[in-house]
Amino acid sequence: MEHVWQAFELVFTPYVLGVVLASALFGLFVGSIPGLTATMATALLVPVTFVMDPVPAIACMATATAMAIFAGDIPGALLRIPGTPASAAYCDEAYTMTCNGEAEKVLGAGLVFSVVGGLFGVIVLVTTAPALAEVALKFSSFEYFWLVLLGLTCAVFISPGRPAKGLASLFFGLLISTVGFENPAAYPRFTFGSEQLMSGFQLTPVMIGMFALSEVIRYAVSNDTPLQPIKQGIGRIFQGQWGLMKQYKMPVLRGSVLGTIVGALPGTGADIAAWISYGLSKRFSKTPEKFGKGHIEGIIESGAANNSALASAWIPALVFGIPGDSITAIVIGVLYLKGMNPGPTIFIENPQNIYAVFIVFFLANLLMIPLGWMAIKTAKNVLRVPRSVLMPIILLFCVVGSFAINNSVFDVGVMLAFGLIAYAMEANDFPIAPTILGLVLGGMLEQNFVTSMIKADGHFSAFFARPIAGSLGVATLLVWFSPLFLGWWRRRRAAAAA
Repeated sequence: MEHVWQAFELVFTPYVLGVVLASALFGLFVGSIPGLTATMATALLVPVTFVMDPVPAIACMATATAMAIFAGDIPGALLRIPGTPASAAYCDEAYTMTCNGEAEKVLGAGLVFSVVGGLFGVIVLVTTAPALAEVALKFSSFEYFWLVLLGLTCAVFISPGRPAKGLASLFFGLLISTVGFENPAAYPRFTFGSEQLMSGFQLTPVMIGMFALSEVIRYAVSNDTPLQPIKQGIGRIFQGQWGLMKQYKMPVLRGSVLGTIVGALPGTGADIAAWISYGLSKRFSKTPEKFGKGHIEGIIESGAANNSALASAWIPALVFGIPGDSITAIVIGVLYLKGMNPGPTIFIENPQNIYAVFIVFFLANLLMIPLGWMAIKTAKNVLRVPRSVLMPIILLFCVVGSFAINNSVFDVGVMLAFGLIAYAMEANDFPIAPTILGLVLGGMLEQNFVTSMIKADGHFSAFFARPIAGSLGVATLLVWFSPLFLGWWRRRRAAAAA
């Protein structure tokens, strides 16, 4: 208990609280700008932490990333431009709700359930970090293969009414992910002699082009037809949120638990947790036909998932020094720099500092409520800007966001090309979200499949030999074949009744 009181004394000082507030504002800004991801926010803060003590340094990074993940929902809902990859899973759904006049509802839900998911992840981090980290370390390439395959299955569920076209879009995304030499054999594929293609297509330019630029092109080619108007402004964003909590308590719990589990697995992250959660939300929803038309359920579950994953990604980082995602990979370097060497002994050698980090996590998620409210109130002015003015500004953000990743004009060209492709896809009723999903998970799927086949000496039975892998494999196959079985069962019962 003495260490806990010391932790409170370390956190609740004017200097640390000032660092937390400044980092929160910085995270909100970075997250709301397309192309500037939470990982970039963390990386930009590393030089700042050189002059800080351990607690404010870690508090700075933890607060900024939590805010950035939430802030990515704001441009996604208002402009159909996901601010971060974690917001891309439900960007279309959120934008549809805004066009239906429900901007305050979707933004309020994004804020409230981001806080709920984040607090859930922090509670799990505080109470079960060592135990959950032990489970996460039992995941080998076999378990990751089934987990990624389960995530890819979500492509069918996030394709409203057209699963065949959703699968085609997914395969296109998987094809894109094979470009370059970042594959198990390190052999350059589909590069056509281009040095820029050697490292493949970066996610951010592709995502910006397919979500944002396609919207600009659609407006440009149909400017004789008025763009669908936004039917209302943004008023009381917290109104009705308690009712949503009671109505969707199971999706909130499922999203928080799933996000925590996925986040604790090394190499995954909030974006993968959001995709899987959104797909499962539709799969188990009582009203799956409403998804894709502006339905809040999937947004609630995914929002809880990506923020809980953000906290649980620190579990393997703190306990074993293994990064849970790209953000904690950067944080581990700062931990070593500050003498807080990750590992089991960190809870013995620096207990007051670790407890201080836990307190900062709670503080950051609670601070998200007032600061998130201010950010939404500020962003609502976007709805008042004439579309003829707004679209060129969006195009400017697209160019800047794509260029900022690698300071590369080639990435701007990638963004423009995929914007045209996405416009053509949507004109022919092909959903674009599965393409992004395929790009996110394609490399991980191939890497783990090849590694597993080498370990198993070519025997597929090894994919079911380990308990966790077998359970995930059976669960994935049940998700695949249960709709076919249920359809056959209903037809059989209907025939018997006739």
